[in-house]
Amino acid sequence: MARNMEKAAVLGAGVMGAQIAAHLANAGIPVVLLDIVPPDTPAEADATARSRFARSALEKMHKMKPAPFFLASHAARIRAGNFEDHLEWLRDADWIIEAVTENLAIKRALYEKIEPFRKPGSLITSNTSGIPIASLAEGRSEDFRRNFLGTHFFNPPRYMYLVELIRTPDTDPEASCFASRLCDELLGKGIVYANDRPNFIANRIGIYGFMRTIQVMTEMGLSITEVDKMTGPAIGRPNSATFRTGDLSGLDTTVAVAQTVYETIPEDECRALFVPPDFIRQMVERRWVGDKAGQGFYKRVQTEAGRQIYELDYRTMEYRPQPKVNFPSLEEAKRISDPRERLRFLINGKDAVGQFLWSVIGDALVYTANRIPEITDDLVQVDRAMKWGYNWELGPFETWDALGVAETVKRLEADGKPIPSLVTDLLSAGRTSFYDTRETQTVVFVPAKKTHEPVGDRVGVILLKSVKERTGVIRKNAGASLIDLGDGVACLEFHTKMNALGGDTIQMIQFAVKEVAQNFVGLVVGNQGENFSAGANLMMMLMGAQEGEWDELNHAIRTFQNTVMSLRYSPRPTVVAPFGLTLGGGCEMTLHGDRVRAAAESYIGLVEVGVGLLPAGGGTKEMLVRCADRARGTEADLMVFVKEAFQNIMLAKTATSAEEARELGYLRPTDGITMNRDRLIADAKQTVLALALEGYRQPAMRTDIPALGESGLAVLKLGLHQMLRAGYATEHDVVIGTKVAKVLTGGDLNHPSTVSEQDLLDLEREGFLSLLGERKTQERIQHTLKTGKPLRN
Repeated sequence: MARNMEKAAVLGAGVMGAQIAAHLANAGIPVVLLDIVPPDTPAEADATARSRFARSALEKMHKMKPAPFFLASHAARIRAGNFEDHLEWLRDADWIIEAVTENLAIKRALYEKIEPFRKPGSLITSNTSGIPIASLAEGRSEDFRRNFLGTHFFNPPRYMYLVELIRTPDTDPEASCFASRLCDELLGKGIVYANDRPNFIANRIGIYGFMRTIQVMTEMGLSITEVDKMTGPAIGRPNSATFRTGDLSGLDTTVAVAQTVYETIPEDECRALFVPPDFIRQMVERRWVGDKAGQGFYKRVQTEAGRQIYELDYRTMEYRPQPKVNFPSLEEAKRISDPRERLRFLINGKDAVGQFLWSVIGDALVYTANRIPEITDDLVQVDRAMKWGYNWELGPFETWDALGVAETVKRLEADGKPIPSLVTDLLSAGRTSFYDTRETQTVVFVPAKKTHEPVGDRVGVILLKSVKERTGVIRKNAGASLIDLGDGVACLEFHTKMNALGGDTIQMIQFAVKEVAQNFVGLVVGNQGENFSAGANLMMMLMGAQEGEWDELNHAIRTFQNTVMSLRYSPRPTVVAPFGLTLGGGCEMTLHGDRVRAAAESYIGLVEVGVGLLPAGGGTKEMLVRCADRARGTEADLMVFVKEAFQNIMLAKTATSAEEARELGYLRPTDGITMNRDRLIADAKQTVLALALEGYRQPAMRTDIPALGESGLAVLKLGLHQMLRAGYATEHDVVIGTKVAKVLTGGDLNHPSTVSEQDLLDLEREGFLSLLGERKTQERIQHTLKTGKPLRN
């Protein structure tokens, strides 16, 4: 059956339902958002009042942080209504997502109500976090059951990568494939296939870990803050660790998920653990359930010293200042960059940290292994679920391997713990790890066959790690590598800390441009780190200025400019693939691709003013070029666009999505956006091939850029001085702004004229060096390097 995805409907305008609707709107899909009629609504009320719950949910999302929408204007794609007056709207929906309260009877009653309005063949899915999917569809028509499955999104839906897909025996495989494609390609999610067991994969394991952590914490008499210090980045988990995550997700939700396990899986060997301790029950009764209630495990308290974060003392049920945490092993572990090695170091420690982590993680590894094949028979699905849904660096079976399977078994046996059959099967088969590499291919243990088989590639996804294992690299240094992606396309990959751009990176870009010109069809500039690039190496700049190495600095900036420009003027097409933080020099590199293929979650900005400098890697120049191109062929005054660019640079505006980056001018109308970041390199490669197929021709440097000269400079300087008088800018901000304005208006021109790109690059470099010599700029750089925050001086 041919399926289209043109319209969607979301049933339930709670936190999850409303944000799922928002993300569908982000993807360009018109959405109907329905909820119940408020119980207190007068009988004579109009449709607006009767749809108050859904309309209120839409209004709240405009104030939420992080924002559910790529752009606030995307809210216009959502139509709010109610279950009594607007079920007719469902007749046009190709996908209906149910996200009402976690109650089997309520969900079933709603399905009965909507079935007469649902068009045959439309996909219908439930966002339940734990109710068995098959039980929800009981009593429904054959067409309903064939097109029904679970799509469990994680909160917040825009940002959390995981969606668990849960099929029933009645689900049509074609419907399942359609749902997978929509979640993957349309919404940008990572799909994990889970068996239809309560709480599926991620929450079954995650809530076990949460409850076991609480148990060990109380046994050892540790504080909430101490536990969060041990269970965050130190062991490859998010900054929110255990209890901050609990506050974000909502303790009432967590307890409900735990209760589901207790009530529905009496055979679970750890069933008693899912009964919350007294202090957790008291927290739920008092509505101390986390951020949505204003307090949970933590609470913001106004003190004489300002707003401070207090922790809950679970013994007295009172909030208190967070205690100072002093675990020497945690400090020592910070020096270990490899997460596997760091975890081994901590968990094998003889101190309280080692004791705590072994008690929690060791038991969690056993519990997870015992869930195979109950929740899935595929170990990769488990690891992906925990990495994508809980933001762990290592999944449970990757953790087994990191700690050593045989070593972990020996320690468990010494503690008198039973060893899971999955683990004994692995060792009996003569294997020592769940994952292995054979002939440059990653293999994983398959429990049913008691052997290792290849981890299948995800269609449409290129993993640079796998490419390098198969084909090696063309050339590599400390800053970057050049990789052959196949089909005549090369990829330049950064791999420094935060992918900061230094001398090694510049050298590799220069090599890549020459190598691609001779031997390849085109080039992708991209990587698969945490962020595309946080910009240039500020420390090196500061040190050079303090030591008076001005000739060397001038040469370094000119080299960076020429290198960035070589991407634009290469004889082969270059596609830049930004994602995450794409700041400063990373943004300038993006601006100079022939095309950009950006991940939807790209945070692009020219942020140099924040450290007292101006964009001098072609960034300021390129913004003027884009202003001129936007004004050309229209009746608009160039000054209007220049003012906008000036404001963006001076405010160091960073886009909160690729869609906003397009509005700010960092992306062009011809640049593409990929919703699923894992597909970004593959999509960028296809863009290179498309440019080559179209008959790419090497462009020539621009010499026709209109510049406003003195008249434009005067307008921008007037704005600066008005901001100074109003207290919105410091005197040093005016100095910086004047330098930026000079570039954007073409320099010392007494009348409007045309300039070349090289003229503007020279102005950039001159302005950058003069600012770098300013004491207040150096103070800003030092402050940012020390604190990570900007300084206003």
